[in-house]
Amino acid sequence: MKRTPRIGCVALVTSISLLLGGLSAHAIQNETHEEKAANLRKQAVGGLFQKWTFDQDLPNAQPTSFVKGSSTDEPLAEWVVQRHATAPSPPHVVAGSSTCAQNCYQLLLAEGMQYEYPDLSVRFHTPDGAVGSGGVVLGVGDTRIFYAAIVDPLSRHVRFVRLSDGLATVLGQAPVTLKPVEWHSLRVQRNTIISKDFIEVFVDGTLVLSIEDQVLGLGQVGLVVAGTSTMWFDSFHAVPLFSHRPFSAPPAY
Repeated sequence: MKRTPRIGCVALVTSISLLLGGLSAHAIQNETHEEKAANLRKQAVGGLFQKWTFDQDLPNAQPTSFVKGSSTDEPLAEWVVQRHATAPSPPHVVAGSSTCAQNCYQLLLAEGMQYEYPDLSVRFHTPDGAVGSGGVVLGVGDTRIFYAAIVDPLSRHVRFVRLSDGLATVLGQAPVTLKPVEWHSLRVQRNTIISKDFIEVFVDGTLVLSIEDQVLGLGQVGLVVAGTSTMWFDSFHAVPLFSHRPFSAPPAY
């Protein structure tokens, strides 16, 4: 019995291999597991899971382990720890009060903390009769370079901006429906999948913005008030993202 020649099979396999090799040469080069792990290890310098309730800080003083900053040359805002009867984490909150122009962003930054892909959350409240907008910042290179998620409870509006050399670019904005409660929640996640970065903003547990942006990288995190504003904050959390899969939907804390 004659054996069937195998030359044709070898040639077929070789042809397929060459074809696939040619296709892969033109395919998008994904970030390797090693590159992803190296990037994720850069974040959370100074610690991993952080929670600031300000309850151990002295009233009428700036919270410890935080520094103030401003996106302009106007006077710095006041950031003062105060007692509050309805604080989500009693007895203290931190009050941010700014009198600067509308295009000014006043920051309160956590010292020694840097994240590449943070999951941030905070509770916020605007006093009765006061106006103001504020939220959280991330990717802070300095006080003139950062991302900011800003909520305006009075106009029921949220925006996400990127500051570069003090100039603000609005990357996304949307109306929000606030729950009928005194203290609201803001959560911001920065995630990465296949070398594409995206930021999601949640207000009172509802996703309101999803933005793709890769301009800013590793940086500090903190709180912000914008323009002429008075806003109270409590229970500020910062968690580094360990994988390409986002955490569960809010509330998570």
